[in-house]
Amino acid sequence: MTTDSRAGTGREHTGTVEVRPAAGHIGADVTGVDLAGDLDEGTVAAIRQAVLRWKVVFFRGQRLDHAAHVALARRFGEPVVLPRRGSASPADFPEIETTADRLELGGRYGMDHDEWLRRRRHTVLRGWHCDHGARVDPPAATILRAETVPPYGGDTTWANLAAAYAGLSAPVREFADRLRAEHRLGVGYQPRPGDDAYVRHLLDHQTATEHPLVRVHPETGERILFVNGYYVEQITGLSRPESRAVLEMLLEQATRPEYTVRLRWEPGTVAFWDNRAAIHLAPADTAHLGHPRIMHRVMLAGDVPVGVDGTPSLPLTGPAPGRW
Repeated sequence: MTTDSRAGTGREHTGTVEVRPAAGHIGADVTGVDLAGDLDEGTVAAIRQAVLRWKVVFFRGQRLDHAAHVALARRFGEPVVLPRRGSASPADFPEIETTADRLELGGRYGMDHDEWLRRRRHTVLRGWHCDHGARVDPPAATILRAETVPPYGGDTTWANLAAAYAGLSAPVREFADRLRAEHRLGVGYQPRPGDDAYVRHLLDHQTATEHPLVRVHPETGERILFVNGYYVEQITGLSRPESRAVLEMLLEQATRPEYTVRLRWEPGTVAFWDNRAAIHLAPADTAHLGHPRIMHRVMLAGDVPVGVDGTPSLPLTGPAPGRW
């Protein structure tokens, strides 16, 4: 890959592939690629490098169907097959999870979309997450494509956890390097009368892992501030008040505006992100619009995180690595 000779553009080219940064620390638009085509090794390598460098990359005007989406994912890793998917997901493609504009939880557990958001996302920071972060081996990457989007609203935002770590002061980095935290499915859920069905669901599918608070990226060697607002329950060895204060400080650091990028979706847009080095915030501004938002997701199998001291994550409950 060579850098554009025009000073200050930041653009990179490999063959016909052009990578154009979208924000200062994270995100890039990639052009010159037909993701439904037969990608050569040079193009695959250029995309992989862009994902590692910019944490999330965007492709516009793509015409992927389900088969092409899965084939694309296989060029970069092993697609995850989820044992439980919503009814909107395509039956013939177990690697693809489809999310409709309304959360299917409402139909299955008696909660509408607004009620679910009131219960689950009771702070802005709580909504930030990596995909399946409570697992001992969270997915390495996610490839998300838009089929139908509302005419306005529905943006997704990502944050760069490597830049967030680098932006901490040296004493705080040294402190965080030594810590571990429990990540658990269902953290922060606020049960109310009549929630029996969903509470049973959470208990029956409980997943929890003790992850390093700072993980070392297996490909780039970067130190990643491995925090999110959705799964992190408690920092090991700290009291509840201490843990809450430290986690709030670190999550505010991770989601500082300068470490983020925001995407306005269009039909045919594809976002490909490094789930090991970025967290994202799903939109919550479309439920009242009455317009559909249909997205298709494929995740790539990941590895067990390793801390600065070389100690891997410890499974507490839930499936073994590689088991879903």
